[in-house]
Amino acid sequence: MSELSYVLLFFAGFAGGLIDSIAGSGGLITLPALMAVGVPTHLALGTNKLQSACGTSLAVWRYYRAGLMQTPALGWGVLASFCASAFGAWAVSLVSQEMLRLLIPWLLAAVAIYTAMNRRFGLTAGVQRMGHLAFALTFGMILGAYDGFFGPGCGSFWMLALVALLGMDLRNATGYTKSVNLASNLGALIFFLFAGQVHFASALAMIGGQMFGARIGSGLVIDKGSALIRPVFLTVVFGMTLKLLWDAWG
Repeated sequence: MSELSYVLLFFAGFAGGLIDSIAGSGGLITLPALMAVGVPTHLALGTNKLQSACGTSLAVWRYYRAGLMQTPALGWGVLASFCASAFGAWAVSLVSQEMLRLLIPWLLAAVAIYTAMNRRFGLTAGVQRMGHLAFALTFGMILGAYDGFFGPGCGSFWMLALVALLGMDLRNATGYTKSVNLASNLGALIFFLFAGQVHFASALAMIGGQMFGARIGSGLVIDKGSALIRPVFLTVVFGMTLKLLWDAWG
């Protein structure tokens, strides 16, 4: 690849890290960027997991220090996400993604519409409707496997579930989401590394941008809280929904 390609990947990593640390789904930027500069699809998936894990690690550390990871049974959610994502990454080589490709945009559209219509969504703590351990294990397995297998919108599904079922505000839900996302990134990454499906030069170009973007984004979340997260979350989910609908049905 040319030097310009690596410069573009750096800025794509920055944008992805910034968005991902605030509202999730930074892969909407980074994965297409890798493919646009000529990285083959199977290598792009593994490379995206590596660079994303680096930026997410920084965000997780900052959220931990800010006290946003004190939810009971969070460790079980992390463990379940890690194990399930490794299985999902293995399963992607065996099962067609066509059904998910057609279905996921409509699920994301439902998330976006629900969030937009509920004006108080995640601005303050709500009512807990599910036990912490049951939630961690159930969604850790389901969304962890989904992230390893396919991925788009995983962070958005976590945020919705945390607000709706655990009654969390968006600020604390972001901290929880980043920790389980890091676990699922690492679980899938291990499989991709053993399969030789990581383009290290491209990953290194993106990691610098990812770390920079994640630092700025996590700082904004800690300082501004739910009032910032909600509009960014809605923008990201609507944008991702439109892109995936176009890819699947356009």
